[in-house]
Amino acid sequence: MKRYTIEQFMATTSMLGASFSTGEERILFSSNASGIFNAYTLPVEGGTLEPLTRSTIDSTFSVSFFPGDDRVLFTRDHGGDENFHLFLLDLDGTEKDLTPGEKLKAQFMDWRPDGSAFFVSSNERDPKFFDIYRYDAQTYVRTLLYKNELGFDLGPISRDERWIALNRANTTSDSDIYLFNVDRQEIKHLTPHEGAISFRAETFDPVSQRLFFLTNEGSEFKRLCTYDLVTGDIRDHESADWDVISTYFSRDGRFRVTGVNQDGSIVIRIVVTEGNEEKAVQLPVLPEGEIRGVVFSRTSARMAFYVNGDRSPDNLFVYDLGTGQPGQIRQLTQSLNPDIDPSDLVEAQVVRFRSFDGMVIPSIYYKPHDASVTNKAPAIVYVHGGPGGQTMRGYNAQIQYLVNHGYAVLGINNRGSSGYGKTFFTAANRKHGREPLWDCVEAKTYLASLGYIDHERIGIMGASYGGYMTLAALAFRPEVFKVGVDIFGVSNWLRTLESIPLYWESVRKAIYDEIGDPVKDIDFLVATSPLFHAREIRKPLMVIQGTNDPRVIKAESDGIVEAVKRHNVPVEYVVFDDEGHSFTKKKNQIEANRRILEFLDKYLKR
Repeated sequence: MKRYTIEQFMATTSMLGASFSTGEERILFSSNASGIFNAYTLPVEGGTLEPLTRSTIDSTFSVSFFPGDDRVLFTRDHGGDENFHLFLLDLDGTEKDLTPGEKLKAQFMDWRPDGSAFFVSSNERDPKFFDIYRYDAQTYVRTLLYKNELGFDLGPISRDERWIALNRANTTSDSDIYLFNVDRQEIKHLTPHEGAISFRAETFDPVSQRLFFLTNEGSEFKRLCTYDLVTGDIRDHESADWDVISTYFSRDGRFRVTGVNQDGSIVIRIVVTEGNEEKAVQLPVLPEGEIRGVVFSRTSARMAFYVNGDRSPDNLFVYDLGTGQPGQIRQLTQSLNPDIDPSDLVEAQVVRFRSFDGMVIPSIYYKPHDASVTNKAPAIVYVHGGPGGQTMRGYNAQIQYLVNHGYAVLGINNRGSSGYGKTFFTAANRKHGREPLWDCVEAKTYLASLGYIDHERIGIMGASYGGYMTLAALAFRPEVFKVGVDIFGVSNWLRTLESIPLYWESVRKAIYDEIGDPVKDIDFLVATSPLFHAREIRKPLMVIQGTNDPRVIKAESDGIVEAVKRHNVPVEYVVFDDEGHSFTKKKNQIEANRRILEFLDKYLKR
C-alpha cells in the first residue's frame, strides 16, 4: 500500500451544486479546482471546465442559471464570516451584489415557475430575523413578500405565491409548522400538539394544493405527510424504517425526489407523477457509492446528480430521460487525484458497540490496511459537530489521509446524534460533557477490544461540537485519551451561548433548552465547560481555529490554549486569518491536515 502526501489528497477536487442552462446543454456547479471555490460550467456531453468566477480571496458558490438566459446567480461571504450575499454574474461577465449592505446575510430561496422572478431571504431589516423578498428577474426591483416579525424559520413558498410555510423550533426535538396566507396576511398554526414532536415543512406540490411535511408524530422516525390546503386533511404519504429527511419536485412537477437517512448513508428515491399516482423510477446502475444532489433540467429531459463513495469523492453525472438516447448516462468529472489508487484507500464499515448503560452506539469505522495483531495501529475517536450532527459514510479526505498513514478512525455517533430515532436524539439533552462523553470513553474500550489496536495509543479529535467533546474528554476524563485535536471547539459554554450570531434568534430557545441557559444554568455550564477545568488537562493538545468564525469565536480557542499552556502541557495552536467555521481554501486544508498528522505522529504514534 502506498502512502500519500496531504498535497496529493488535496489535489482531489471538491464539487457542489448543479443547475442546467436554458438550453440544457451546460451544467453550472461550484468547484475548488483553483484552490478556492468558484463557479464553473461543463457541457452535458462532457468536456473542459469553464470558470465563470475567478475569486482568489473569498470562496464563491454557484446558485443557479437564470431560467431564460445564461445569467448566473452566485453567493459569497467574506473570509468565512458566513454573512453571504447574493450576486449576479451578468452576460458581459460583470458581477453585481443584489443584496448590498453591511453585516447582513442573504440567501437565494427559489424561482417563480415561469422564471420571471426569484425569492431571496435577508436579515437586513432586523439582524435577528429573515424576511422574504421577490426580485424581478429583469430589473432586479424587489418587493417585500413576507415581513418576519415573529421569528419564524422560513419554509417553502407555494408556486401560486398564495402560501408561505413557516417553521418554529420550540426545542431541538419539538417543532411546529405555521402557514402564512399572502393575500390575507394571516398566519395559521397547522400542528398544535402536546409533547416533543418534530414537524417541518418541506415543499408544496406543483399545483399548490398540498403542503408536504416531515414528522415523527407517533413513531421514532420521520415520515412524509401531506396537508390539503383546501380541506385541511392530513395524510401519510411516504415512510421508511429510518428518517425521511427531504423531498422536492422537479421544476416541471413530473418528478419527486426523496432522501432517506439509512444507517449512516443517504438513499435517494425518485418517483414520477402520473395523474394522482406515483411510480418509482428505476435508477441506472452506477459505480459504488451514493447518489446525492439530484437536479432536473427545466423540461426534466435530463437529470444531474453526484455519486459519492467512501473511496471516491463527488463526481458529476448526467442521465438522459427524454433526449437523444433515453437511459444514457455520462460521468462528467473525475474528482479523485489520478495519483491516488482507490484500492489504497479504505471502505468504511458500520459498527456498533454497547455503552456504559447498555445503549447501542452506531459508528462509522475505518481500519488501516496494514493493521494486524502483529502490527497494532494507533486509533482516533472522531466526534462529529452539532451537537445533533451525524458521522455518515462517504468520502472524507481528512479521515482517509489519517487512515492512509496508519491510524484507525472510529467516527462515533454518540447519543444525541441524529439519524437513529428521536429517543436516541434526545438522550443527550442537558447531559453534554457527561453521558455523550462517556460514550466516547466506551468507544476507546471498543477499539481496544478489536485485537489489532494499541489500547495505549488512542486519541480523540473533532470539529465544532466534536472539538468541545475533545476538550471535555481531556478535562473531565484525563486518564482516557493520549492526545486531543480540537478544531474550533467550544471551551466555555457561557461565552458561546451569549455570543451566538443574532440571526440564530429563531433557534436560541431550542439551543438553551438542549445545552443550558447562560443565566439560569450558570453552575451547570461552568461545570461542563472545559475552560474552567483546564488544570485537569495533562495530555498533548492541538487547537485549530479560524479568525472569522461567527459560531465558535476565536476567544474560545485563545482561552483554552492559554489556560493549558500555564500548566506546561504541550499545546500547538494553528490559526487561519482568512477562514471561519470551516476551512474552504485548499492551502489552509493542506496546512491544517499536515500539522494534525505531524502532531499525531509526535505524540500518539510513538
